[in-house]
Amino acid sequence: GFGIEEAAVIFTKSSCCMCHSIKTLFYELGASPAIYELDKDPQGRDMEQALFGAFGSTQVVPAVFVGGRYVGSAKDVISFHVNGSLKQMLKDSKAIWL
Repeated sequence: GFGIEEAAVIFTKSSCCMCHSIKTLFYELGASPAIYELDKDPQGRDMEQALFGAFGSTQVVPAVFVGGRYVGSAKDVISFHVNGSLKQMLKDSKAIWL
């Protein structure tokens, strides 16, 4: 495992603007997610292959996990945010305390 058991984890790439937006959203909600930048991490290639293998998605990043569960990509996270369930997921996993 690459640390997905933490309360909130985001796998990103430094050049990905959607990744930046998702990180900002988490910070604004009061979470401090663990961030793994796949293009800068020494294990980044292995992580990316593991994510690709697990989810078969061509757009691997951002890959968001909350409470050890895969939440999805940017589109999924934004949908969960709009309907209010992202904040609840973060509360349930103790990623935020509010």
